[in-house]
Amino acid sequence: MPEGHTVHRAARDLSRMLVGSVVDVTSPHGRLAGGASVLDGRECYVAEAYGKHLLIYFTGELFLQILLGLFGRGRKRKRPTKEPRGAVRVRLVSATHVVDINGPTVCEIMDRESVNKLTSRIGPDAIRDKADPDRAYKRFSESRIPIGKLLMDQSVVAGIGNIYRTELLWRQSIHPDTAGREITRRQFESLWADAKTLLALGVQRD
Repeated sequence: MPEGHTVHRAARDLSRMLVGSVVDVTSPHGRLAGGASVLDGRECYVAEAYGKHLLIYFTGELFLQILLGLFGRGRKRKRPTKEPRGAVRVRLVSATHVVDINGPTVCEIMDRESVNKLTSRIGPDAIRDKADPDRAYKRFSESRIPIGKLLMDQSVVAGIGNIYRTELLWRQSIHPDTAGREITRRQFESLWADAKTLLALGVQRD
């Protein structure tokens, strides 16, 4: 499954391709939950990531949530359009670009209430400017679960997968079997700062 930096980079790219455009939305494979016609012809005004979740905002307080999962992938290219390749769940066509999403675990239309529920159950995402690391530290400090598992729990910390977990714990000299409640505040702050740095670098370079 893509880690958080990949989804943040996708949100950055989609912002450039879609935001400010009236978007043609179709579901070539016919399996977009809620129906592509609900979004078709609306203007896109934000694309952003919450951990591994990609949210695309449309006028009328409607949102497209995408979670790629293990097998999902996105294809982005400049217009003109071409025939869809494979099982395209949703196609987004702006004035300049075509974006196809194949095989995501989740691809659904949401209203504001549903988005608020989703983002409230996702843990803080170190890349996001307004992320609250205290939420994650509280979960750590109350848990006997090994930190290696806590870092992978998206309700505790969003966006970290196996690669970043391994790298972060090695860089911080923390054994993955250390219970969350055994992590000191200083260790946690160092871990959080390192996660923020490494994930941001991943967005820029990968």
